[in-house]
Amino acid sequence: MYGHLTPRRSRADAPTNRRAGRLRTAALTAALATVLVPALSACGGESSAASGSATLKWASSYFPTHWDPVVGGSGAQFRELSLVYASLTRTDESGKAVPDLAKSWDYNAKGDEITFHLRPNLKFSDGTPVDASAVKAAIERAKKQKNSALFGDLTSIKSVDAKGLDAVVHLTQVDYQIPQLLGERVLQIASPKAAKSPDKLDQSPVGAGPFIVTQLIPGTKAVLKKNPDYWDAKNIHIDNVELTSAPDASTVVSGLQTGVYNFADIQPSQAAAAKKAGLDVFVQPGFNAENISLNVNKAPFDNDKVVDAVRYAVNRQEFVDKLTFGYGSVTNQPFPKGYVAYDPQSADDYPYDPAKAKKLLAQAGYQAGDIKLNLVIPAEDPQAEIVQSQLGKVGIKVTIKIDKNWATPFFAKDLTFSLYGTTGRDSAVQTLTAHFGPNGPLNLSSPYEPSGFEAAVAKVRQTPLDSPDYTKVLQAATRAGLKSKALVFTYSAPNLIAKSKSISDLPKNPAHIDWTGVTISGS
Repeated sequence: MYGHLTPRRSRADAPTNRRAGRLRTAALTAALATVLVPALSACGGESSAASGSATLKWASSYFPTHWDPVVGGSGAQFRELSLVYASLTRTDESGKAVPDLAKSWDYNAKGDEITFHLRPNLKFSDGTPVDASAVKAAIERAKKQKNSALFGDLTSIKSVDAKGLDAVVHLTQVDYQIPQLLGERVLQIASPKAAKSPDKLDQSPVGAGPFIVTQLIPGTKAVLKKNPDYWDAKNIHIDNVELTSAPDASTVVSGLQTGVYNFADIQPSQAAAAKKAGLDVFVQPGFNAENISLNVNKAPFDNDKVVDAVRYAVNRQEFVDKLTFGYGSVTNQPFPKGYVAYDPQSADDYPYDPAKAKKLLAQAGYQAGDIKLNLVIPAEDPQAEIVQSQLGKVGIKVTIKIDKNWATPFFAKDLTFSLYGTTGRDSAVQTLTAHFGPNGPLNLSSPYEPSGFEAAVAKVRQTPLDSPDYTKVLQAATRAGLKSKALVFTYSAPNLIAKSKSISDLPKNPAHIDWTGVTISGS
């Protein structure tokens, strides 16, 4: 089974900031220009759900800053956008792609074309048909829209032909990862009619998902009702959703106790109080991984010995002990143990050895205190203080610099030294290329890539997911990626959820929050 999932750093995928507080900051800024979306239905003007109905009251620390899935459909926020939008595929509890809007799909013999067969008689909440033309429009918009966060994920797609309910996707290469790729995270499909005005869609979302937005206060609150036309509406037992941007973390548990909320993502530091209050506390599985990002195109990291010194200076267990309250785990790769892409052969590479780190720095010609680095991050982060302390112990002086506009230099590859973390992706190849590929958004050292990585990834793409060789080929690609000197993974943070006992257990789909089959008693 999978390890952890995250409501943490987003856009990893694209430049959304890491911590929940950062997302709230952006959200609250947007709220200054509060706009009430006109009611989309007869009950749209209501700010709360009807009495006696099954109402989910979700306090979120990563309330969407954008409701256009092309702009905001990466990072943690895609989980909330999935209330409104459906996708071609979704993942099950094993992490495999299963049908969603597409009832099935098949490849041609060569593996460079895949046809998705859509369910019949579906429509978006504005009445527009869900057909292959809508899929074609969604893919083309994700590839071409100027502010798209997804264009880099769709490089394998050359074009799409719309043939009624069949969307024929032509690929630039053999790529059997497409069903994994075009799921909830990368291709949440909006109404093509509504998407003709992306700015309007961003504040008035129109999808074919399980719920319909009836009221939206940007950055603050969204009210939704069940979509009776959702393809799996019979298995959606929640009538209404009140999604609220979580206030200060310290007040979330009390809000859950008093019934202001009945569901919330929480920090590890809140888990004990939530349990004491009689709430259900659980870890939703997923793919969280935090890392130290290095730019090997800039000194001193253009020296391999300095990079290796940093690797040996990192005590991963300290991150887990101090930041996750026992819920996290150490990791030296972007996948959790037990996941198909996790490479056991690489598990013990670069163990904590500060003496060896000092020796490597000396061999590189540096004495203690010679290397002075600015660690640039977007907001205060205790993780940065741990990095500062650990590198200080081997003679590297680190100064923490906060830059609220950090995303611009990070994704322009102008920084020398920073921190990042990912919520992971449903396609393992997508996760690998995002971190280690020459154009990967999480590769601070672009266009650098480790030797042999490109060939290893190509081999994975050419291997069908049901091939007996798939696991071996995929783990070899992970191993090739981990030769990269641009990232030092540290720990996996948990996706912690606290909920009222009136809400039944959620499906354990890795990296997703799925409301299928979930019930709320006592409503």
